[in-house]
Amino acid sequence: MVNVLVVGSGGREHSLGWKLSQSTNVDKVYTAPGNGGTENNVPIPVDRLEDLAEFAQKNNSFTVVGPEAPLALGIVDFFEEKNLKIFGPNKKAAQLESSKIWAKNFMKRNNIPTAEFEIFDDAKKAIEYVKSINHPVVIKADGLAAGKGVIVCNSTEEALSAIDTILVKKTFGEAGNRIIIEERIDGVEASYISLSDGNFAISMATSQDHKRIYDNDMGPNTGGMGAYSPTRFIEKSMAKKIQEKIINKTIDGMKNEGASFKGFLYAGVMIKENEPYVLEYNVRMGDPECQPIMMRMDSDLYDYLLASTTGALSSLPPISWKNQSAVCVVLASKGYPEAYPKNEEITGLDFSSDETFVFHAGTKKENDKVLTNGGRVLGVTALGDSLQQAISNAYSAADKVNWPNKYSRLDIGKKGLAKL
Repeated sequence: MVNVLVVGSGGREHSLGWKLSQSTNVDKVYTAPGNGGTENNVPIPVDRLEDLAEFAQKNNSFTVVGPEAPLALGIVDFFEEKNLKIFGPNKKAAQLESSKIWAKNFMKRNNIPTAEFEIFDDAKKAIEYVKSINHPVVIKADGLAAGKGVIVCNSTEEALSAIDTILVKKTFGEAGNRIIIEERIDGVEASYISLSDGNFAISMATSQDHKRIYDNDMGPNTGGMGAYSPTRFIEKSMAKKIQEKIINKTIDGMKNEGASFKGFLYAGVMIKENEPYVLEYNVRMGDPECQPIMMRMDSDLYDYLLASTTGALSSLPPISWKNQSAVCVVLASKGYPEAYPKNEEITGLDFSSDETFVFHAGTKKENDKVLTNGGRVLGVTALGDSLQQAISNAYSAADKVNWPNKYSRLDIGKKGLAKL
């Protein structure tokens, strides 16, 4: 039996820990720093690599890294130097997410389908470029910006405003020292997440995220307001295309460039005229996609994460999935993704069923009360024998949970219904 240390504090980490705790090989799951819903919390921030390594060593822990920031810092390299078992890509491989410019140039070098792009660090030149073209664009900060550094523009005015926000006002700090201006591809966006051991990659269940704050995909981007799995937008033939044209080429390309990729590889794809294009890579599980994917997973997650670190994925059978849909509705604090209140008491959490689970994200426990402590607070996740049933189950559960400034989208999963 082994202990597991999950690094992170969001809904993704809660759902990974929840699933790992069901493994017959796992004794105890710790979460650092965790949240108001996770058990065995360890009060170590995700960037304190020395302290995390010391804890893992003392507690004979297999470490699973949830968020991107410690991966970009090189937590995997740091642990491996100390001969500690850890799941996730090393610092060099994490560049696929930590630098959008590095990732775009990598895709270009390796002939991986993505939108045409230009790179700028000078606002004046970026403005001149935007004024010289006549197609809609997406403007992205180069570095990590908590899922908010991508601005989809509908007009030249919006593009000029985005350049000002990122390059001039430095809203995202150093992450916005350089920007990408890329052609906007309009189609259907979906999430395709695979698991790699550096040589071989297997696919996780398909899913679709809802990134905008308001219904009908209006308003600014967020870290994700909800997700469902599986999505019919990625049928078997499309999944095969994504696996061959994007995932396998990425794994092979990274290996050839001396940056062997081990861990979850997330490709945010746009499907246009039956062809997939990479919008972005993440080097970890999506959040909130992770929550419905974990609810549907029948196999032992620990076995697959361990095999990713040892190069043994090809020896395992394909992952087994429940023949059900799962929907995660994110309950957020009003005001997110801008300023929002904190420390509001959450009520109505004392229900549970085999079909529904509330994953905590921006919460904390004080005096036996659960309080809000972030923009995205909870991920109410439910199974159903159909997508419609899963949507109904998730929203009826979400209605039971309350705090003064609770907010959620009301249309999570509806895109999937439209495809039926």
